[in-house]
Amino acid sequence: MKQFSALIAAFLITGVIGFAMFSIGSNALLNKNTVPTLNSPTAQASTSNSQTTTGQSQTQQMQNLIAQYQQRDQQYQSQLNQVETQLNQADTQIQQYQSLLQALQNQGVIIIGSDGRILIPGR
Repeated sequence: MKQFSALIAAFLITGVIGFAMFSIGSNALLNKNTVPTLNSPTAQASTSNSQTTTGQSQTQQMQNLIAQYQQRDQQYQSQLNQVETQLNQADTQIQQYQSLLQALQNQGVIIIGSDGRILIPGR
C-alpha cells in the first residue's frame, strides 16, 4: 500500500513537471512579442544587408532561447532526480519500519490485529 502511494506521488510529481515544461514551451511558441518588430516600418524599409543582420540577430536570439530551454530542462531533470531519491529513501525507511514491526510481532512484544490495530499485551 505504501509503495502504491509512493508510486502515485511519483506520477503526480512527474505530471506536474511535465505540465510545467509543456506550458513553458507552448508559451514560447505562441509568444507574439517578436511579430511587431518584424512588421515595423524600419524593418520593411531596410536593405538586404540589414535583413541579413536581422536574420543573424534572430538566429542568435533563437540560439539563446534554445540554451535557456536546455538549461531549464536540466533543472527539471535535476529536480526529478531529487524527488526520485527522496521517494527511494522514504521507501527504504518504510521497509525498515515494516521489518521492525514484524520482528516485534514475532517476539510477542506486539500483536497486530486483522484491522491494523497494534496491541501491546499486558504482562
